[in-house]
Amino acid sequence: MKVPSSRMTITEIAEMAGVSKKTVSRYFNHADLLSGETRAKIEAVIADTGFVPNAQARALALQRNFLVALIHDNSDRGVFELVEAGMTEALEGSELALVLQPMAARDAAVRLRAFIDRLRPTGVVLLPPLSEREDLAEICANAQVRCVRLGRVRGDHGLACDDRSAMATLVTWLVRLGHNRIGFIGGPESSLTAQQRELGYLDAMADHGLDRGPSLIVAGDNTFESGISAGRLLLEVSPRPTVVVACNDEMANGVLHAATQAGITVPADLSVVGFDDTPLAARTLPPLTSMSVPWIAMAHEAVARIAKGLSQPDAAAGFEAELIIRDSVMPAATAGTAPQPNPSQPNLSQPNPS
Repeated sequence: MKVPSSRMTITEIAEMAGVSKKTVSRYFNHADLLSGETRAKIEAVIADTGFVPNAQARALALQRNFLVALIHDNSDRGVFELVEAGMTEALEGSELALVLQPMAARDAAVRLRAFIDRLRPTGVVLLPPLSEREDLAEICANAQVRCVRLGRVRGDHGLACDDRSAMATLVTWLVRLGHNRIGFIGGPESSLTAQQRELGYLDAMADHGLDRGPSLIVAGDNTFESGISAGRLLLEVSPRPTVVVACNDEMANGVLHAATQAGITVPADLSVVGFDDTPLAARTLPPLTSMSVPWIAMAHEAVARIAKGLSQPDAAAGFEAELIIRDSVMPAATAGTAPQPNPSQPNLSQPNPS
């Protein structure tokens, strides 16, 4: 066997393995087209020679840098934090590196096009609400950059859980705790995810024959400040809701502040529930009960798809939400008394649990 030099090339690896240079390139780019026998030949030569491909040369040949960009609009720091953590975990030990890029919605199309032209990333992950925009996905497709969209997307092209059934499950659990005046704070009206969560609330309220009139539903914009404003409105409703469900944890935290400002104790006088189970949920006082969306698992899957050269999600791949119970909820029957420990509850990832 030929003794490798310290500057061995892909061409030499191909000769030693008895395959074409293009086949070796496909191997290093993780293409699925190679047979097991061909892959084994190349791996044997690499093991014998200790060959490590030159990253700069590969990037030049592919006209791509080994970067994966997480594009976000900074509107939900909690979700961003979870996805960043998940992508960082998934990229550890790989040749790909993570780039974080905030983009305001108003000029996202112009900035994304310029970003791709400048950095030529291998892949792009879009966070809600930017992931819902078809024009941004089209920019990636036209530039032949792999794009994975997280959250609810038209046409089922996003990696998401069933937000509608998850919210219905949450509301059903609250009804079983005796709550029949359930206030709701929705997200931005243009958000598909927020729409699905509101529909889940309406589904469950209708199923149980409960009031779901406009006085119990207030629009928010996913921010802490909108949670305070919406919380104040709901606390003025008569009779007052026994529990307020917010479409994300930031707004639920705003409700906690609004309650404190009004002299209302959580959970003795009012229960509060968030959604997403971001790190914030465990840091509030009291800690928030929240429906956990598997953002970290979706981030792992996004990285795997980019590494494999895929952009469309597998219709069979499912992600399930799970109710995380903390100290911000009490059964309605105990409202006005000293706080008691929360009732234990199994995983409620499926709608309408028995």
